[in-house]
Amino acid sequence: MSTLRIAEIFGPTIQGEGALIGMPTMFVRAGGCDYRCRWCDSLHAVDNAYRHDWLPMQSRDVLDRIRDLSGGAPVMVSLSGGNPAIQPFEELIDAGRAEGYRFALETQGSIARDWFAKLDMLVLSPKPPSSGETVDWERFDACIAAAGSASTVMKIVIFDEADYRWAKDAAERYPALPLYLQPGNHTPPPPTPEAEAEDAAIDMEGILERMRWLVERTVADRWFSPHILPQLHVLLWGNRRGV
Repeated sequence: MSTLRIAEIFGPTIQGEGALIGMPTMFVRAGGCDYRCRWCDSLHAVDNAYRHDWLPMQSRDVLDRIRDLSGGAPVMVSLSGGNPAIQPFEELIDAGRAEGYRFALETQGSIARDWFAKLDMLVLSPKPPSSGETVDWERFDACIAAAGSASTVMKIVIFDEADYRWAKDAAERYPALPLYLQPGNHTPPPPTPEAEAEDAAIDMEGILERMRWLVERTVADRWFSPHILPQLHVLLWGNRRGV
């Protein structure tokens, strides 16, 4: 069985963003990432400084944990990170699907894997200029190709006008991909235990103000193709982890 580096497994809860927002979901967060976004909201699963907290788990052990937490009831499983495409998730997907679990994976689109075709949904989230990262669109195209007939969508986080214009260009590049826009959280949780506290610092009004701006901006442009959504888990729980 493949060994995975797991930052956390939690749920069932609901998916807080994108195409599956509101859907009951189990989360498997992989450790490790090839990006370092300025506003990353999961540094505990990204920064190598926290790699000693990532558990090496075989695929069957991850599935056992999913089964225990979900009571054995088939539920959507979200593979996230970090960048979960770094990890060998194929065996987990095969074993889980045999028991009725479904799998979605979110990645920035920098690493393509043949097993993307086994997913129920591939969420590609290219990072806009505010992240400090640069998208390699050839690698992004390779991820789309690897997904084959799996449902593939694009999700972009928006912080400012430059991100907005960049998202419009990305949408023109991939008109066939359903697009989801969401306002970014400019006060993300720190990668330390206090991130789990209920009162973890967050500028909720600032986030809502950006959401209102994003709605007004797209409507004024008559840009009617994207879905514009909040991060529902942030509205419900702020910066708490494991929810």
